[in-house]
Amino acid sequence: MAQDDGHAELTRSGLNLIAQAISIFDADLRLAVANSGYQQMFDLPERLIQPGASFEDTIAYLVARGEYGPQADPEAAIRQRVDQARRFEPHYLERQRPNGRTFSVEGAPLAQGGWVAVYTDITDIKRTEALLRARSAELSEQLLAYAENLSAANRALAASNAALQEAQRILTQAEARTRHVTEMVPAHIAHVDRAYRYTFSNKQIGSVFLGADAAGIEGRTPVEVLGEETFARIRPHLERALDGQPQTFELTHPPSGRRIRVAFAPDAAGAGVYVLSADVTAEVEAREALTHAARRALAAQMTSGLAHDFGNLMTIILGLQGRLEKSGLPPAAAADVKATRAAAERGAALLNRIAAITGPRSLTPQAVDVPALLDGLVTMAQPSLGPGVTLRLSCDLTRGPLLLDPGSLQDSLLNLLLNARDAMAGQGRIDLDARAVSNWIQLTVTDTGPGFSDATLSRGTEPFYTTKGGQGAGLGLSMVYDQTKLAGGTLRLDNVASGGARVQIRLPRRQVTPRMALLVDDDDYVRESVREMLTALGHSVIEAGSLAEARGLVDLPGLSVILSDLQLGDGRGVELAGSNLPVVLMTALPSGHAERAGLDMPVLTKPFLAAELAAQIERLPVDP
Repeated sequence: MAQDDGHAELTRSGLNLIAQAISIFDADLRLAVANSGYQQMFDLPERLIQPGASFEDTIAYLVARGEYGPQADPEAAIRQRVDQARRFEPHYLERQRPNGRTFSVEGAPLAQGGWVAVYTDITDIKRTEALLRARSAELSEQLLAYAENLSAANRALAASNAALQEAQRILTQAEARTRHVTEMVPAHIAHVDRAYRYTFSNKQIGSVFLGADAAGIEGRTPVEVLGEETFARIRPHLERALDGQPQTFELTHPPSGRRIRVAFAPDAAGAGVYVLSADVTAEVEAREALTHAARRALAAQMTSGLAHDFGNLMTIILGLQGRLEKSGLPPAAAADVKATRAAAERGAALLNRIAAITGPRSLTPQAVDVPALLDGLVTMAQPSLGPGVTLRLSCDLTRGPLLLDPGSLQDSLLNLLLNARDAMAGQGRIDLDARAVSNWIQLTVTDTGPGFSDATLSRGTEPFYTTKGGQGAGLGLSMVYDQTKLAGGTLRLDNVASGGARVQIRLPRRQVTPRMALLVDDDDYVRESVREMLTALGHSVIEAGSLAEARGLVDLPGLSVILSDLQLGDGRGVELAGSNLPVVLMTALPSGHAERAGLDMPVLTKPFLAAELAAQIERLPVDP
């Protein structure tokens, strides 16, 4: 198919370069091929030069326009010319058009049926012949030569014009295709000149560098479009590319936290650099998730055969130490028993943490007042930090519920606070900052300690990596990383310029829109479980134990969603779809079951997690 299209385009380009007008009609008097000269000579509309155009429609158009002069019977004139065409006989004629131009028509039948016609504008030839006949005796040999040269020059000029028009048409098509492709590619494609100014850009920069000022980008500089902080990270690579060295690198976009891959390719003329930028956040997260999953799998493999026996040993040791403590030992021996018991308890705690990092994970999102949660965290953590550590909280979040897992967030922040305390050796200041950044909640823990080493910056989130020697399990930052990724967020480790470490967590900022939900299920225990999920997410709940009871409640003011079991004792939950409220169905039937076939509403498969329920309700329209 591609080869046929190429041949057709090649044929069309060749015909367009011919000075004469050409048309080919098939046996059914339908247009098969025509060049651009055919349209221009007769000033035909687009519909009459498309393949398949009717010869009769073309003649009717020309007769109506007066191409053949006044016609007493236009219909008869059309029929006459159509009948002549159907005979497919060779013919040659010359005719003067209403505009005074004269052209010749030479037609020849084709073996397959139909005919080809060549139209030649002979107006100048006729005028020259008339002039020669009128004044041949007076014309000198020089004038005749001049006329011949002029005629040849005119033919050459016409051929050149035709070639230029065809080249322009092909170039315009190629440019349009190229621009269309660059706009469709999900990446930013641009050109920057040696003065650091965009000379070209597609419309994707705002989707790659979130928040970039993409309005009127051509003629502006990258620092104006991307901001000073982002450009500072790009500039060294751009300068090397302008020196002729191709560059490919990745950076974290400061405003959005997205991971961007950028490629700079010097242009052949040395006038600048071509730019290709793509958001590879999902790719990087998948790569990191696979790496961490592999490490967790390795940890699970290493501990699965030992954890059970080790747990039994810890139980026996703790029991024996408890008996020894009650046996009235001398003070020195009692101290040894106490230390041994503390070590055994630490081993038991380590087992629990290993189980947490290697076991399955899930989120329990709730409607959370984040400022209140942080206030409570500071109150809870301060005694554990010791008298030499000052904890300062700066919260720039508005009051109002956000959808997140409070237990996971508290565990992560408490872990970071205790790590900061240990890094400062119990003396210094910890700052906990919370604010909204675009569509994220940004939580930053900064301390006045020595900061992260290079090894920690690169390996800090690996399971079992620790800088505390025998005092640390190496699972703290790894758990924070995993919990953050599970929530759809990002974790960043760096050092502040004034000294000290900084850990930045970004979590999706999902506003909770409180709704009133009608919960319909004929199982009391299921209703209780789902009701607790809904209320934890900030929604109000009205319950019904049957389809009939639910039908009597669907008109309650303020009701905005129905959550119903698919199979009720007195009918099917799908029957509530006629209430003009969005309906979410619940069922324990598998996805391929016949009872679920053809449903045009969302279905949650029991048992489901609170995160699945929250995500489903969040996708529903706010105003039904």
